[in-house]
Amino acid sequence: MTPADPVAAALGNASLLGVGYLLLGHRRLAALAALGTIVLLKYTASVAATWCELLLLVWWVIGVAHGWFLARGRVRLMAPRGQRAGVLTLAVVVVLTAGLLRTDAYGIEARVHEARESGDCEEAVAAQGEVWFGHRVAGSVAVDHGAAVVETCHRLERAAAELAAAQTGSIDDLRQGFRILAGVLDEPGHHRTVETALASFLSELPTRDSCDTADIAAWLLDREPSGDLLDRSARTAARTEPAALVACGDELMERSSWKQARTRYQRLLDVYPNDSSLDEARSGVREASEAIELDKVRGLVRETLDADSGYCAEPAPYSGAPAYDKGDSRALFLGSDEYTGKLPDSWRTDDPAKAALVVCAGSATNGASVESCYYETTSRYSPHHVTFHKAKIPVKVYELRTGKRVAQRQLQIGGTSCPPTLHYTTYGLDDYGPNANQLVSVGKSDVRDAFRPIMKR
Repeated sequence: MTPADPVAAALGNASLLGVGYLLLGHRRLAALAALGTIVLLKYTASVAATWCELLLLVWWVIGVAHGWFLARGRVRLMAPRGQRAGVLTLAVVVVLTAGLLRTDAYGIEARVHEARESGDCEEAVAAQGEVWFGHRVAGSVAVDHGAAVVETCHRLERAAAELAAAQTGSIDDLRQGFRILAGVLDEPGHHRTVETALASFLSELPTRDSCDTADIAAWLLDREPSGDLLDRSARTAARTEPAALVACGDELMERSSWKQARTRYQRLLDVYPNDSSLDEARSGVREASEAIELDKVRGLVRETLDADSGYCAEPAPYSGAPAYDKGDSRALFLGSDEYTGKLPDSWRTDDPAKAALVVCAGSATNGASVESCYYETTSRYSPHHVTFHKAKIPVKVYELRTGKRVAQRQLQIGGTSCPPTLHYTTYGLDDYGPNANQLVSVGKSDVRDAFRPIMKR
């Protein structure tokens, strides 16, 4: 008969492996006890609840008690020598191992908690990385707390990644990063970890690209205050944005992005009226505005086909143009150049940036009559009567600095008339002689004298 030692049976079942039942010869009970222990251990490790740990403790107590009472109800025989010592050793090893694992699990949890309190997510993740299945069984609740901290730290890592991507000016990434930080901040105990993540992001401002920095700073300043530590970002943005706005404006000016540049300069004037960079911003606004105006003028000039199109139809100002009241004003001559092309080079310019005036000249027509002459021709209508007229040119003059019209005249250009020989073209067999109305022959000095009043020379 199998020896029935109550102490040995109880100690054997204290191992949670059903060894006490084996000593009593109950193999099925031993197998059931071991299986029950395995199920409870896995369940405890996965659920990580205090009631699971209590259930495991109750299972242990029931096993020990059942082994004791089951042995006491049997005929007692002398147990083999050393049996108690063996099962005692096994029970002590199991209980001691469980105790040490539980102590270690709570020690790990304490380190994770300490790292979280100091804002060091990297240390918290490293400490939690030491956890294995034994810790989850012996100290599931403590381990679960650490796992929650690590999960939150992973969320902060995602926030850091979003904020890092935002340094290229991506406002969507910036918005997402702050959304994650706000969510973590709502969880108890993560004030310092969020503070560390936020400080790491803010320490990267300004970024290498001034326009990206300006975009980030503008979003941070315009962000709705949340009444928590995330609002600290606005202070950093306020320190960073002014210089970024000026530098960004300068870069945009170099790339001929004048409207965007003016927007940057203007924001500094609007938001930071006491900043030391105001003079630079004002100068930037002025230069950008002039560049925008000049670009528009150039486009209108390119579209000018005659005296009634392009700039001549829609004059626009260029505030950076030279003043008109000086005696050496140069003009941009548009429209017909039949006569304006004879003006001195010192009066003319092809560059709108150097012009004080824009002169739109129409086609010449007959002006005042100067002299009439008779010419002998081979035509049956000979002698032929020809009247010579001044060249009448409609002229509109605009001050480029303001885009306002300063003159509109019908210039009369004189010249020589009644040349000894008059050349004309016949059409087929019909020879009617030269045109009865002819324009005088105009020289450069004649054109210059006609245009001198509007050029103020």
